[in-house]
Amino acid sequence: MASQRIERVQKLLRSEISSVLQRKLKDPRVGMVTITEVDASPDLKTARVFFSVLKEDESEAEALAGLKSAAGFIRSELMRVLHLRPMPVLEFSLDASLARGARTLDLLA
Repeated sequence: MASQRIERVQKLLRSEISSVLQRKLKDPRVGMVTITEVDASPDLKTARVFFSVLKEDESEAEALAGLKSAAGFIRSELMRVLHLRPMPVLEFSLDASLARGARTLDLLA
């Protein structure tokens, strides 16, 4: 179980990463991306950021490539706002739980 500090940092990272994506990132590959969860390591050196793509016509692979290429920019923006020591290195991963949930609902219907 994560400590309270880790949980607070995860929530703060999720909120701030979403804000950076919404307001400052101009990459067209990262259009309709939603940050669903952030999982930080206990030493806060790395953080896995899970995301989902809302538009069906937008490729998940393109969004992942855009997020990976913008990881340094996002991290620098977070450093300017959050003043965390150490600032976690961001690793982006596609969150497949929404797709699995939709598929399950389709099967039940």
